[in-house]
Amino acid sequence: MTRGITMVQRVLTMAALGLMAAAAQGQSATTDASAEEWAAHALNRYQVAANVTYSTASNFESKMDIYSRRGATTPQPTVVYFHGGFWAAGSKENGLFSLFPWMQMGWNVINVEYRLARVAPAPAAVEDGLCALRFLAANAKTYNIDLDRIVTYGESAGGHLALTSAIIPESAGLDRACFANAPVPKVAAVVNFYGVTDVADVIDGPHKATPAVTWLGSLPDRNEVAKRVSPLTYVRAGLPPIMTVHGDKDVVVPYEHGVKLHEALARVGVKNQLLTIPGGGHGQFKPEERSRIFAAIREFLTAQGLPALNP
Repeated sequence: MTRGITMVQRVLTMAALGLMAAAAQGQSATTDASAEEWAAHALNRYQVAANVTYSTASNFESKMDIYSRRGATTPQPTVVYFHGGFWAAGSKENGLFSLFPWMQMGWNVINVEYRLARVAPAPAAVEDGLCALRFLAANAKTYNIDLDRIVTYGESAGGHLALTSAIIPESAGLDRACFANAPVPKVAAVVNFYGVTDVADVIDGPHKATPAVTWLGSLPDRNEVAKRVSPLTYVRAGLPPIMTVHGDKDVVVPYEHGVKLHEALARVGVKNQLLTIPGGGHGQFKPEERSRIFAAIREFLTAQGLPALNP
């Protein structure tokens, strides 16, 4: 536990120094006084519960890091982050820098590890996403989590998990392995960065990807499982607002995944926004594009009653 916290503190310090250096050079993303002030005091403002086990399955303990505001005594808005890697690679530590814009917003941040393909095939990662939310619901008072203000967020495979965690209904039965004695909370909004929305497309379709194939492996019912874990399967009225960010030149998770989701959500009247990054690849966005993206995210969330707090 101590080593995990030390590592997280080191990364926070590096990020704070980077933000301060950028501000000193006059970069637009950090010239705002509040950003500089946050960078200088990030370690004082957040406390970390590192490597908290939220589920045990397949002889594997799935863990999460919980970053919460120091001194907060009331429930806080909370973002739950899932890293990318086509369900076969990556780690929660790889995604640390994706968390800082949310800390600057003053939110609690949850960084979730999940079972990768080498540990367990599909639908294990999807089950873990739902179990992570159930764990947070069961421990909301401990970590000052406002269950009415939870946003799921992820990139690539993590975007897929942010979607499935928010929209898969209890009737699908994918949360039955969770040991937390609490229902999956209703997510207030989803921020999906270029996530897979049609799993069949990346395992047997025109955009087949080897890591994705590994996740489904040689399951005899792989096509059925692919449909069961695809966000497009669960599009229906009453879902939380969903914002998708996708580059129109993405060749890893094609832009059409975001377009199809946007169109399907619009047909059933779900509030949603597709933010297209012209010429953008798979997360290869320019600094000015990232600034625009997070400004748009703040605007989208504010419209849903989920504004940034005093950092």
